[in-house]
Amino acid sequence: MTAIHFLRVAAAIVALAFAGVPSAIAGQAQVHAGAIPGVAINGYDPVAYFTENKPVEGSAAITTTWNGATWRFASAANRDAFVADPEKYAPQYGGYCAWAVSNGYTAGTDPRAFSISGGKLYLNYSRSVQARWAKDISGNVSKADANWPGVLE
Repeated sequence: MTAIHFLRVAAAIVALAFAGVPSAIAGQAQVHAGAIPGVAINGYDPVAYFTENKPVEGSAAITTTWNGATWRFASAANRDAFVADPEKYAPQYGGYCAWAVSNGYTAGTDPRAFSISGGKLYLNYSRSVQARWAKDISGNVSKADANWPGVLE
């Protein structure tokens, strides 16, 4: 195998590995919609992460609009709590993967890959990525804060 052929194969493998992972592009939305266009955090209830310490699917019948996206909730009480203080409950970095943002790019999230630290919700691409995030949450938060929202450009 020639060096050029090897580099082409390696580039193709990298491209496939990141297929479907959103990259930082100009005009990218401030809030990650995921699989449901216009709906934040894949339709999961952001308040439930705090009140039930687990991901809970929201209802299409119980929603509000904030920061350019529709947010779904499991109950009217959760919706009302969010409306009263959305910054308290909304995931950091617009619901994009916190680990990715800390490394200078964006990626989608798995609702099961979450952590709450310092009263803030952080979502990650997968549970294995979440494990990397958890090794140094404060350091990763510092890096992600420095990169956000610049990674959207």
